[in-house]
Amino acid sequence: MTIKLDRIDIKILAELMKDGRISNVRLSEHVGLSPSPCLQRIRRMEAAGIISGYGAFLDMRKVAQVVTIFTEFTLADHRSDNFSRFEQGMARVPEVMECHLISGGYDYLVKFIAKSILDYQELIEQLLERNLGVTRVQTH
Repeated sequence: MTIKLDRIDIKILAELMKDGRISNVRLSEHVGLSPSPCLQRIRRMEAAGIISGYGAFLDMRKVAQVVTIFTEFTLADHRSDNFSRFEQGMARVPEVMECHLISGGYDYLVKFIAKSILDYQELIEQLLERNLGVTRVQTH
């Protein structure tokens, strides 16, 4: 379902992106609506898939000692089934925080969080053994 967004919808989305836990009453005050129509707009955008969920952002440094690593992956072949195989493989790796298909000198940029560089190196070796179609890995 595709819906047209007006300026109030955009304001609602902007406020929810700043604070996904904002109460409907406060949100309605911020966007200049009464609570009931504000909630109706939110439900409409949720039903249309514009709002796909709500979550929490963590400061991993306060949870555990971790390193963040960005890795470029180049695939051997650029057929759609190879992209799918790689993406499905990355989706099963809990250390993967983000995986982006990129055009240019490499195919994917992946953000990992690991306990240490040694743990990351072991993870990369395991990934290469899974035959995900990777020909080149560059770590940053």
